[in-house]
Amino acid sequence: MKIKNLFVAGSVATPGEMSEILAEGHNLRIERIVSHGHSSPPGFWYDENQFEWVTLLSGSAQLIFEDEQPPQKLMPGDHLLIAAHRRHRVDWTSPDEPTIWLAVYFDGPLSPE
Repeated sequence: MKIKNLFVAGSVATPGEMSEILAEGHNLRIERIVSHGHSSPPGFWYDENQFEWVTLLSGSAQLIFEDEQPPQKLMPGDHLLIAAHRRHRVDWTSPDEPTIWLAVYFDGPLSPE
């Protein structure tokens, strides 16, 4: 077993987001995503088949939800639960430092927070 660090590797600016599956199993996937000044392409909306719990470990970002205004800004430590098929997009991520996300995808529903 090799120990890995969520804050190391892939923290250099790249032409696209870097996504790495850390663990997966029956109806569950855990991903580490590194963004650096990235945003969703114009007109693109994420529409996941599973629930997504996401937390921001470093950097900053802003998400837009199709059914909600205003956009939501995330700072390190912020987390939220996005319901399956709730359309959303990344408005921006910090251009000055890596934005590191930890996302957990799973079948729902869950108990209320």
